[in-house]
Order: sequence, then C-alpha cells, then structure tokens
Amino acid sequence: MNSDLIVFLVLSLVSIAAALGMLFSRNAVYSALFLVLNFSTVAVFYILLGAPFIAMAQITVYAGAIMVLFLFVIMLLGAENLPSTKALPWQRPLAVILAVVLAVEALYLLLSRASSDAVITAPDASVNTVENLREMAMTLFNQYLLPFEVTSVLLLVALIGAIVLTRKEKGGQK
Repeated sequence: MNSDLIVFLVLSLVSIAAALGMLFSRNAVYSALFLVLNFSTVAVFYILLGAPFIAMAQITVYAGAIMVLFLFVIMLLGAENLPSTKALPWQRPLAVILAVVLAVEALYLLLSRASSDAVITAPDASVNTVENLREMAMTLFNQYLLPFEVTSVLLLVALIGAIVLTRKEKGGQK
C-alpha cells in the first residue's frame, strides 16, 4: 500500500464524514462549515490528480467566495436556528425513491468499474503550463460566457431568495 492510496483513503473518509455532517446537521452554520470542509478535501483530491490550478480554483471560488457569502447571509439573517416545519406529504416518499435511484446508480458504476481493466493515471506535469491555463480561460470567457453569466445570476437570485424567505417581520410588516 503506497502513500497516495493511504492519503486517498483518509481523505475519502473525511470527505464522506463532512458530507454526512452537512446533511444531518440541524444548524445551518455547521452545515455550511461541513460543506467548506468537503470542498477542501475535494481540492486535495485535485492536487493528488496533478491539477493544482483546479484545486486552487476550488478553494478560491467555492470554499472562499461562495461559502463565505452564504455563511455571512446565514449569520446575518439568524437563519441558523429556524423553527422546524412540517414536510409536505409527498416529500419523504420522493426523497426515498431518489435516494434508492442514486444508490443503484452508484452501485452500478462501482461494479462496472471493478470489472473493467482501465487504469486511471494522473496527467503529467506538462499539462499544467501557463499556456494551457490561458487557453482554458479564453475558452471559458469566449465560448462559455453565457453559461458562466447565467450561473452567476442564478447564484445571485438564490441569495436574494434566501434573504426574502428568512427575513423577519419588523413592526407588523414584512
């Protein structure tokens, strides 16, 4: 067992524990912090795969900018301890069905992957050049500018929606 495999297994356990902590935490701030931990472990996975630029982008964009903004909004609005509400009658059966579908897909992928002889290898260091990063940036901002901007508008709308949904009434008016 080499050191990369040991690091991968430890990071996998941390990532899974962080994901479960995010799902089962009752406090929104703790859930967001578990998600930041999960993003950080995913960034380490990128480093292990030989993609340091993607790892830094993962830390900067997701863990740094977006999650800090969400934490700020959660703490500003006091939404970390919202009162519990009743679930709609169709939510639990739908959640169970979707969880079973996801588990079946994951099991299928694991079994099909185990039966194949394909080996995943990390890319060599020659792909991590400044010229390749420049080409990726040009492609992102020229060819995929519209999906990039639509994603940013969706995040902004989600943020404004969270503020509207969780704001408290002042003086009898919303």
